Amino acid sequence: MSTEQNKTIARHHYQNTSNLAAAFELIAPNVVFHFPGMPPTYEGWKQAHVMFLAAFPDQHLTIEDEIAEGNTVVTRWTFRGTHQGALMGIPPTGKEVAFKGISIDRIAGGKVVEHWNNFDQLGMMQQLGVIPAPGQAA
Repeated sequence: MSTEQNKTIARHHYQNTSNLAAAFELIAPNVVFHFPGMPPTYEGWKQAHVMFLAAFPDQHLTIEDEIAEGNTVVTRWTFRGTHQGALMGIPPTGKEVAFKGISIDRIAGGKVVEHWNNFDQLGMMQQLGVIPAPGQAA
């Protein structure tokens, strides 16, 4: 597949974050998912996705940059949403968050077969008020 086709495949997940079925259409059942604290499987990725969708039902992800070489696509994105459901034991705060992240997807056979995800978890927790921001009292 061309790098443009691979970018389209990777982009499909990010453009459908609010629709679980659509978000996972182009994810291979044997995908290797790299995300701290979650099983490295299709079900682990789906579990993480469901958790964030329940916590931020109005979530919106904006793709800022995409870079592709061979079968690898790197996507830099911004996530926005309102904390309306429990997230990792944190009750809903009603606070709006915006944080950035970078994901790397490896594509084979027209599907994502490996996915790395890294985002500003500290910034998200500070925006939710769970961790004080620098200069704030605990």
